[in-house]
Amino acid sequence: TNFTISSPANAVIGRYNLILQVTSGNKIFSRFLGQFVLLFNPWCPGDDVYMANENERQEYVLNENGIIFVGNAKYIEARGWYYGQFQDHLLNTCLTMLDLSLYYRQDPAIDVSRRGDPKYVGRVISSMINGNDNDNGVLLGKWQGSFHSHENPSRWDGSVVILQKWRQDNYKPVQYGQCWVFAGVMCTVLRCLGIPTRLVSNFNSAHDVDRNLSIDKYYDSSGKSLNIGKDSTWDYHVWNESWFIRSDLGTSFNGWQVLDATPQEQSK
Repeated sequence: TNFTISSPANAVIGRYNLILQVTSGNKIFSRFLGQFVLLFNPWCPGDDVYMANENERQEYVLNENGIIFVGNAKYIEARGWYYGQFQDHLLNTCLTMLDLSLYYRQDPAIDVSRRGDPKYVGRVISSMINGNDNDNGVLLGKWQGSFHSHENPSRWDGSVVILQKWRQDNYKPVQYGQCWVFAGVMCTVLRCLGIPTRLVSNFNSAHDVDRNLSIDKYYDSSGKSLNIGKDSTWDYHVWNESWFIRSDLGTSFNGWQVLDATPQEQSK
C-alpha cells in the first residue's frame, strides 16, 4: 500500500519523528519509521514565506554566495561572502540555535508552537546571532580596542567557519563580529530554514538612541560641539530583510521585513 503524507503550510518547523500506528480490532501496532526535518517552503503558495518569482527564489533562498557592501558613501567597497547554507551539519546547528534561545528556555511548549510563524522565528534568530544577551549567541560584537587575542571582524569572509566554530566551542560566542558579519551569518541561518533573506547596506547610517526619530547634536554658545547626546552617525550599517506576509498588520505590509542582529538597543 502506498500513502502520501502532506503537512499543512503553516506547520511548525523542526525535527519530527515519524511513527506508523495500525489499529486492528482491539490491537494496536506501532512502528518507528524514521525522522525528518520540516522547513519553511517559499515554493508553497500557502506558506507565509511564499515567493512567486523563481529567479528571486534562486537568489534569496538557494544562492550560497553573495556580496556585502561596506565602506563609506564616497568609497563603497564590495566584499565577497560565502553563506554556505547547505553545507554539512549546518541545518542541525541552525535548529539547535532555536533550542538554545531564551524564548525556548523560558517556555519550551509555547516557543515550539510558534515556530510555524516566520515573524517569530526571525525575531528569535536575530536575538541568537549576537551573544550580548548571555544566551549562547553566535557572535560577540566589538568595535573598539585591539582584536589581537581573537579574530578581527574584517578577516571573516563567510558564515560556515563561524557557525562551525560556535558549535565546536560548545555554543560559546565567537569573537568578534561587527554589523556585516552579524548580517551575513543571519542570512545563512534564515535561508537554511527556508526563509528568503537578503542583506541591505546603508551609508551615513543614523543611530537614534533615545527613539525621538532625530539625531541630536549639542553645541555651546560659542559653537563648540558638546559631547552630550548618545545619538551617532556611522559610515555604514548592514542588516537583513526577509520575505514573508504580515497577517498581523495587513496585506499592504507583505514582502520584505527588516531584521537587525547587530546588538545596539535592547528590544523586548
